[in-house]
Amino acid sequence: MKFYIKHETRGRLRIHLAQKRMSYGQADTLLYYLENLDGVVSAKVYERTCDAVVNYRGSRAAVIRGISEFHYQDVEVPSQVLQSSGRALNAEYQEKLIFKVICHYGRRLFLPYPLNAIYTTATSLKYIWKGIDTLLHRKIEVPVLDATAIGVSVLRQDFGTAGSIMFLLGIGEILEEWTHKKSVGDLARTMSLNVGRVWLKREDQEILVESGEVQPGDEVVVRMGNVIPFDGSVTDGEAMVNQASLTGESVPVCKKEGSVAYAGTVVEEGEITIRVKTVGGSSRYDKIVTMIEESEKLKSSLEGKAEHLADKLVPYTLGGTALTYLLTRNANKALAILMVDFSCALKLAMPISVLSAIREAGTHKATVKGGKYLEAMAEADTIVFDKTGTLTKAKPTVVDVVPFDNNDPEEMLRIAACLEEHFPHSMAKAVVSAARKKHLAHEEMHSKVEYVVAHGISTTIEDHKAVIGSYHFVFEDEKCLIPEDGQEKFDNIPEEYSHLYLAIDGRLAAVICIEDPLREEAKASVEALRGAGISKIVMMTGDSERTAAAIARRVGVDEYYSEVLPEDKANFIEKEKAAGRKVIMVGDGINDSPALSAANVGIAISDGAEIAREIADITVGADDLQELVVLKEISNALMKRIRRNYRFIITFNAGLIACGVAGILQPTSSALLHNTSTLAISLKSMQNLLP
Repeated sequence: MKFYIKHETRGRLRIHLAQKRMSYGQADTLLYYLENLDGVVSAKVYERTCDAVVNYRGSRAAVIRGISEFHYQDVEVPSQVLQSSGRALNAEYQEKLIFKVICHYGRRLFLPYPLNAIYTTATSLKYIWKGIDTLLHRKIEVPVLDATAIGVSVLRQDFGTAGSIMFLLGIGEILEEWTHKKSVGDLARTMSLNVGRVWLKREDQEILVESGEVQPGDEVVVRMGNVIPFDGSVTDGEAMVNQASLTGESVPVCKKEGSVAYAGTVVEEGEITIRVKTVGGSSRYDKIVTMIEESEKLKSSLEGKAEHLADKLVPYTLGGTALTYLLTRNANKALAILMVDFSCALKLAMPISVLSAIREAGTHKATVKGGKYLEAMAEADTIVFDKTGTLTKAKPTVVDVVPFDNNDPEEMLRIAACLEEHFPHSMAKAVVSAARKKHLAHEEMHSKVEYVVAHGISTTIEDHKAVIGSYHFVFEDEKCLIPEDGQEKFDNIPEEYSHLYLAIDGRLAAVICIEDPLREEAKASVEALRGAGISKIVMMTGDSERTAAAIARRVGVDEYYSEVLPEDKANFIEKEKAAGRKVIMVGDGINDSPALSAANVGIAISDGAEIAREIADITVGADDLQELVVLKEISNALMKRIRRNYRFIITFNAGLIACGVAGILQPTSSALLHNTSTLAISLKSMQNLLP
């Protein structure tokens, strides 16, 4: 691709492509390519000017070489990326705003007064009818106030004031609708399905294939903890499926033969085979958008209070207008109250503030599923961390395989990978990755695998029972034994590593040592969270007391609990909530799901299990725990902004009313100042909360 560099600073390039125009699809394709280019931190593409801005780390030459190798036809972009792009939406609303401004001022400058009066009167009918309709439903709410202000202005032949009120109301509606649709679209895109590989059933074999290879009519197997990748019908098995992200249902639904399964829902328990109906990503996206639009998820309680207060103030505004006229017999003073209503600003600025905060969180790799979760995040005083994959790095690695009974270490690793690849957990991924690096390929040689949450896996290999998992599961639950001549070797296994125990026919076959290093930023992030208002920081893990104590000391948590089960985490959170604390839970595994559901705010790590991401209220990137600190700061700043907006709206508009009643301001001036301030505060609410 031909391009030239328009501007450059260290780590940042602004380039111009050698093409006359760029379609939305081309812009999305280029953006997808740039964001996945090695060394690129972030990118933006501007289709109107055919420009792109690239922020990068590392080699400048490598980034420029990567850009020069770009060709639209060579890039395979997932269909859901193009189908759910918000680029066309942004262009549409930008054009609406520009058209609205040009038309309004064009009419005032060039349209003769009689024609302008006719146009304003005709336009006002829409608002007046909306107010009448509200009254017919026995409600005195904001539309009634708008209709009264516009109607009285038209009757007084003050067409300039009527036109200004309708213009600013129209601008506000466009801004609110644009921000709402964009935020919902961004949220839906981040919640949209992104499945890499699936288990495809062919004859009696299960084959791990890329999701793009699956066709309608194929059968795929979905096990506990995994997301259902496609819409379809259940042909075999039985499972409890969590559909909360799609339907809002909190209770899992039983799916068995003949049931309909939906893409994006998650198997909480059991295993099912699904005959694929559709493979496109758009249906999942559309369902999410519908669910968000119809639910109250996007509303924080402060938003709800603002809207409720806005409607409650309407009768007082109307009453104040009538009373002022009765006492003063001055229409201008009465109209000064009517032209200034608190409700417009309250109902517009609050939702825009919340939706803008959700958008800003998205720029920091945090997907927030609703405004109420940001409010809960701001109020939280307790945070509970899972250890593995959360405080420790998301990608643990196998450092050693210690065999027993003269078993071959590579054969033991191969068997372990064969079992672990069916289940989403960071430890399981480490085993599978280690086997892949050693080119230890395998055929599916075991019978149906059974996963015991927070314990391990049990199956049968050539009539031999095999189990793999924690010490508690293998030696206490399954009563497996250490070979007589292996006790000394067992006692000398390095303690600094996490251990997976593999046993065959009741005897220990191997211990897999996994390095699970602490994140470099963990201690600093914990301290920063304290500074942001978290007073109690807890770590909970299924690891041994020795490992938990060592990590707790290094991180600096207030409390830690070792060898805990999933229900222990959830019970601890319920006790904290009962004591009046607001609790955040941060986790990444299947075993964290009950606690994520129980917390006031459940936060999942993006590289974790699919069920954790689906159940969680917020998902953060796996790169840096500092994103939690940023999220807390955004939440705190959002609540401050909402309260500041509230105080400003009440104070400023009360001042306008006082000036109007005192005769200092004319109704036209009051209306102009009120609507201009509403627009200004709404625009300010769209700005980023953090510098």
